[in-house]
Amino acid sequence: MSNSKFLKMDNLSLQHILDEDADLIPLMTPEDEEEINKEDVPEVLPILPLRNTVLFPGVVIPITAGRDKSIQLIKEANKGNKIIGVVAQKNEGIEDPTINDVYKVGTVARILRMLKMPDGNTTVIIQGKKPFEIESFVQEEPYLQAITKPRKEDRSEEKEPEFDAIIDSIKEMAIRIIKENPNLPSEASFAIKNIESKPFLINFVSSNMNLNVTEKQELLETENLKDRALLTLKKMDEELQRLELRNVIQSKTRSDMDQQQREYYLHQQLKTIQEELGGVSYDEELDEMRERAKTKKWSKEVQETFDKELGRLQRMNPQVAEYSVQRNYLDLLLDLPWNEFSEDKFDLKRAQKILDRDHFGLEKVKERIIEHLAVLKLKGDMKSPIICLYGPPGVGKTSLGKSIAESLGRKYVRMSLGGVRDEAEIRGHRKTYIGAMPGRIIKDIKKAGTSNPVFVLDEIDKLASSSHSGDPSSAMLEVLDPEQNTTFYDNYLEIDYDLSKVLFVATANSLSTIPWALRDRMEIINVSGYTIEEKVEIAKRHLLPKQLKEHGLTSEHVQIGKKQLEKIVVAYTRESGVRGLEKQIAKMVRFAAKSIAMEEAYDVKITNEIIEKVLGPSHLERDKYESNDVAGVVTGLAWTSVGGDILFIESIVSKGKGLSITGNIGKVMKESATIAMEYIRANAQDFDIDPKILDEYKVHIHVPEGATPKDGPSAGVAMLTSLVSVFTQRRVKSRLAMTGEITLRGKVLPVGGIKEKILAAKRANIKEIILCKDNEKDIAEIKESYLKGLTFHYVSDMSEVIKIALTKQKVKKAKKL
Repeated sequence: MSNSKFLKMDNLSLQHILDEDADLIPLMTPEDEEEINKEDVPEVLPILPLRNTVLFPGVVIPITAGRDKSIQLIKEANKGNKIIGVVAQKNEGIEDPTINDVYKVGTVARILRMLKMPDGNTTVIIQGKKPFEIESFVQEEPYLQAITKPRKEDRSEEKEPEFDAIIDSIKEMAIRIIKENPNLPSEASFAIKNIESKPFLINFVSSNMNLNVTEKQELLETENLKDRALLTLKKMDEELQRLELRNVIQSKTRSDMDQQQREYYLHQQLKTIQEELGGVSYDEELDEMRERAKTKKWSKEVQETFDKELGRLQRMNPQVAEYSVQRNYLDLLLDLPWNEFSEDKFDLKRAQKILDRDHFGLEKVKERIIEHLAVLKLKGDMKSPIICLYGPPGVGKTSLGKSIAESLGRKYVRMSLGGVRDEAEIRGHRKTYIGAMPGRIIKDIKKAGTSNPVFVLDEIDKLASSSHSGDPSSAMLEVLDPEQNTTFYDNYLEIDYDLSKVLFVATANSLSTIPWALRDRMEIINVSGYTIEEKVEIAKRHLLPKQLKEHGLTSEHVQIGKKQLEKIVVAYTRESGVRGLEKQIAKMVRFAAKSIAMEEAYDVKITNEIIEKVLGPSHLERDKYESNDVAGVVTGLAWTSVGGDILFIESIVSKGKGLSITGNIGKVMKESATIAMEYIRANAQDFDIDPKILDEYKVHIHVPEGATPKDGPSAGVAMLTSLVSVFTQRRVKSRLAMTGEITLRGKVLPVGGIKEKILAAKRANIKEIILCKDNEKDIAEIKESYLKGLTFHYVSDMSEVIKIALTKQKVKKAKKL
């Protein structure tokens, strides 16, 4: 082998075995391969079993012999022709393999060198020559010997271009594997490139691949050289993928570890800097949380949750984003008033004084609060009711909550629900979301500092019923149900919170927009509008002093008497509440403030002339009452979202046929007009109406203020009275108003909103009112002072209405029909 090239075999650890001259192992060339094939091999060979490797032809490997049989075999062979047969064990765990424990295909090997190691073992360097197959064993002692036959390889396709491409692929992939595997020396790439023998290249790569004995034996037993090359290429591809994946994982892990170590060192430096500057370190914050937790009156479940979440915070790196989220959650747990209640004050007389001091009227609401206090005083504990104050704007529903809180000695919380469309506003966000927060219920309880505040849910009728962000009105069901709110669940808190001791006071302008399930959970208390007398008292006691204080004045600068206040109420406001009245009083106070600031003379006592000068001409006098000296004009009573109001219904007749209606009225009022007309046609003689007139004349009904939409079931009586009046030319009595619905049989039906309508009649200086007999019970519930100066006529049939409403004599300039 004089023409051999050499390869330094560092990867095989031969430098620890060979001396300096033997450090270079011959690399097989095609000439060497031909020489090996010409060598004669004895028919009977000593068989050396290998535990965990397979020897391939042409490859040099070191073997450590530890078994007595193996040592004896090597010594005797080394003294002779140095030729042995090498086979692999099927199971490497067998210490003394027999003829059934070894593979039948192996490799003829030549012993190159044998060394005695310091540990007593024998190391031998062998080189594979050619493959063989065992035909039969001739002995088992003192070592295995067998009759063998050469195993020829099928190299018929060796010179084909496809085979050359496979060999090139093997070389290229072997070089890539060497680059990816840090355990292989870079010099191995040079060796791979310089291997000329194609079979040896395949054997060399197969021997050095990271395969188990079974896989390597499969390669050795593959007779067709092309098939073995393809199988080798497949195994190399799998190994390359494993190496690339391992390197990616190691690189990522190393990067993560480096980042964590960097953050740890920075954290330690930051901690040291904070301590030097006198700040609070993270550990001190955790200790502070533990100390605060000891003072909390929470349940075992909450305590376990806190301990678990605190442990999770302690294990977190303070620099990661989740740390602040976790800390905010623990701060919420510590800030909430678990089982902390303010002590209720059961002085009922004091509570009554506070309610009367802050609000004039509202007897039903005050009575309900006193009842609740009385039960609390006797029983000591009860679930707080859910009160809903329902009424027009400006009557003091929201401010009543403050008075209730003061009378009970509780904290006051107000939550405006107008325009809330996101369910998370009520129930909170889940902690997994970025920017997650608890719901407004839990946040306001935290702000109150007690678990039993007076909680005002303002404008609950403006709460959105459903949207793309959920259904907030449905989320309120659990809050307002006394049977469910003992375990209110907030998505952020993730622990049940007891709301049963909270006194919820909801306010609403209209019940029609509140879902029935939500309305069913509340105790509805109707807060109707104020009379003129009540408005004057409210203005004197509350509104005027409030505006004087806000404008930096005192009663010495502005004095408004009762008659002047009444003029402002009657001539400049038309509402159930007092919000508009407060604005007018504020104008009067600003007039005085401007005069003082500009050092102009003015009258401290406000007169009617000054009122007209400041507020302008009265624009509501015409709505007080309109004359009905002509036939067909009737005053009706209506309910609106801002309280009661009066409306006028006018009817005229002209030559023609049919019925027309104007005034921006709705479907219900149009139906009432049609019913009234048909009833008159069917009962014309009873009203002294010539039936021919009904066919020869066209009727037009108009409700003034056409820009204002009007609808409702309360105008039927007024429309029928207006039609009978115009057909008979008998006018309606002065200072008379009416409300009610009718049927085709002429029956009068009851309607709602009676108190608001009566207050509107009082404001319009009406003296007589016609109502359905079934509404008499509603009048009995109204305070007698509201009814002063009014006469009520209770009817059940339209004939009674006509007798009461119409005068007997026709108008002076009656139209001839």
